[in-house]
Amino acid sequence: MSFLSVLLALVIEQLRPLPQGNPVHEGLVAWSRWTGRNFDAGREHHAWVVWAVTVSVPALLVFLVHWGLSEFSLLLALAWDLLVLYLTLGFRQFSHYFTDIRDALEAGQEDRARELLQAWRHLDASELPRTELLRHVIEHALIAAHRHVFGVFFWFVLGSALGLGPMGAVLYRMSAFCARYWAYKSRVLGAPTNERLALRSQQAFAVIDHVPTRLTAAGFAVVGNFEDAVDCWRRHARLWQQGNDGVLLAAAAGAVGLSLGGPAPGTGGQTAETARTLEAGAEQVIAEGSTPGATPQFPHLRSVVGLVWRSVVLWMLLLALMSLANLLG
Repeated sequence: MSFLSVLLALVIEQLRPLPQGNPVHEGLVAWSRWTGRNFDAGREHHAWVVWAVTVSVPALLVFLVHWGLSEFSLLLALAWDLLVLYLTLGFRQFSHYFTDIRDALEAGQEDRARELLQAWRHLDASELPRTELLRHVIEHALIAAHRHVFGVFFWFVLGSALGLGPMGAVLYRMSAFCARYWAYKSRVLGAPTNERLALRSQQAFAVIDHVPTRLTAAGFAVVGNFEDAVDCWRRHARLWQQGNDGVLLAAAAGAVGLSLGGPAPGTGGQTAETARTLEAGAEQVIAEGSTPGATPQFPHLRSVVGLVWRSVVLWMLLLALMSLANLLG
């Protein structure tokens, strides 16, 4: 049933993507504000309480509904799993930014592409050279693909195998949302917030995302240049202060032979504007240096898209084989 749920969710999401500013997203924002306002008194342990309540309550409710429906009908449980996956998994939840940026660059509208990147990642991209603009787009697209597809995929399959239904998918996406929301609220909006809450949310998500990130990186290696991906993973993952992002991006860079993670050759080094951009808004702060490979160019966008889709096919085939073996066993 896991394979069928994931397959149908991906197909439906491609045909009818979830719109921006949808009620579910607005509800999550309101829920996070409410838990922060009512459970956070500024102390150390309160940060963990807020995180636990914000993440666990939606995940538990989803499990209870799945359990209740499965007692009456497996078809109703499948429909519920499909609905939850539609809301948590899919490329189209972020790919409109990537597509619009790609179209703007193809039309030679670099200023428009910078504006779209700024709206997407809430960072100052006005002074980014073209190569750094492309690199940021590629890096953010890879991380978004992992967090919207592969990470959800792993936790949904694990939760289903344990009889928890789509609880794992909600747990993962809520953890990712909290890690992003509290950092966004404090750094971008400048709203008063408990700094410990942002830190603890990121630490918790790093633990939850540890295994999925490495499985995604392994998938990139299998469907790309395996030797270069593994070598880049081993040697250059530390270019990123966020360990999980470093593993993911280093493996992807090696898989497609692309230079990521630092000043691209020919740009003259990292500019002050770029440094401020990374400090202010990027989810991963890049250290000095970059992975070996070609300087990011427009055709590499297509290469990265191909890498991601080949990985999706790989994991879907593995899930299909696991489901078949379970049925035959």
